[in-house]
Amino acid sequence: MDHTDLYINGAWHKTAERFDVINPATEEVLASVASAGIADADAALDAAAAAMADWAARTPRQRSEVLRRAWELMTARLDHFAHLITLENGKAGVDARGEAAYAAEFFRWFAEEAVRADGLITHAPASGARIIVQHKPAGLAVLVTPWNYPAAMGTRKIAPALAAGCGVIIKPASETPLTMLALMPLLEEAGVPRGLVNVLPSKRTGALVDHMLHDSRVRVISFTGSTGVGRTLLKGAADQVLKPAMELGGNAPCIVFEDADMETAIEGTMLAKMRNLGEACTAANRIYVHKDVAEDFTRRLTAAMSALKVGDGTDPSVDVGPLVNAQTRDKVAEFVADAVAKGAKLECGGVVPEGRGFFYPPTVLSNVPGNADCVHDEIFGPVAAIQTFADQDDVIARANDTEYGLVAYVFSGDFKRALQVCERLDYGMVGLNRGLVSDPAAPFGGTKQSGLGREGGHEGMLEFMETQYISASW
Repeated sequence: MDHTDLYINGAWHKTAERFDVINPATEEVLASVASAGIADADAALDAAAAAMADWAARTPRQRSEVLRRAWELMTARLDHFAHLITLENGKAGVDARGEAAYAAEFFRWFAEEAVRADGLITHAPASGARIIVQHKPAGLAVLVTPWNYPAAMGTRKIAPALAAGCGVIIKPASETPLTMLALMPLLEEAGVPRGLVNVLPSKRTGALVDHMLHDSRVRVISFTGSTGVGRTLLKGAADQVLKPAMELGGNAPCIVFEDADMETAIEGTMLAKMRNLGEACTAANRIYVHKDVAEDFTRRLTAAMSALKVGDGTDPSVDVGPLVNAQTRDKVAEFVADAVAKGAKLECGGVVPEGRGFFYPPTVLSNVPGNADCVHDEIFGPVAAIQTFADQDDVIARANDTEYGLVAYVFSGDFKRALQVCERLDYGMVGLNRGLVSDPAAPFGGTKQSGLGREGGHEGMLEFMETQYISASW
């Protein structure tokens, strides 16, 4: 690997303490990566603060052109980033290339949004004063990203922060730091100033991030990951009253009505379930199928899941790579065993293959009981858990019966009914006759315990800005 050290102030820094990154398909060591400590965090904060002074003063168009160039450069190197994603994350080549393209698109989208931080001038009705509203860079941002999308979860935060005029320090997941480190030379080439973006891989995540959250120059914490960790970060952020952008866990329902186009429903469910092997907070976790079409749906979904080829994602013929680590694979296996023990029927999969690599086969469970563990927790793996329903009000209540509210999916041929159902679902996003909701142009985020704020869309840049109001008379 070309880059395995810390990236601080535009230079690579070695450390005495290092940790191994494992290829989940082979269980072999990919690289030994530098592990950041408190002194490294302070150096990164100093660098980002110094670089931000000039960057924030640049015109929106100047910032926009740098981000546009980053999109062009990354788009020209999608295969390189896709290969790196597959090596450290495990996802199949097609899926990895899709992530790389998605990650690059955030640079293009926020290149366009950088020039649209629109303000307001209006006349106060009572006082007669002028109300002037503008948006300013909030300050330094600490970005904490997960392992399931090593490129996209980084660019989804970096691009809006830079568009807004902020400097950043990124803490990538220790399972997958290589992709984010590989992005740094590209940002240099695009014209990102030295010190504005810093990357701190570390095995001491808690202490490192908590230290940065208590530096007065940090004003934003943006985190993607589990709800449990999110709660801890929010407690730390409270001490400095930081702006939080939290994209947390999910327990997505997928509702298939009796009037759904079955091909569309199967295709959408496969995408919602199997994108990134189900290792996504947006993955369809609870699949509710109307009793009149449940048998047909289950048969078709089982055939589609059984047809997927499992193996090392570097093989272009492979559809499903390994899960990220042994712990994730074992948890998925436990979910399946628990559901079967409680009465679920195993339609396909469900057996951990022998040999090296953290593989788990695409699995379909039917007649999953309501007390199965997988109904109440994120499966985070390639397991489709099917339940049936007969009444619309009942399935909406069941879909909403969770502390999470990130995304839901609805399949129906009756557009009026489908929209009525969407409005009654307590989720920040709904895929209507679609298995994919993620889009750089859309505000990504959830309700309840699934997070605070939005990423993407126009709202994504505003997470890194403060609104200033000036009262004036003339």
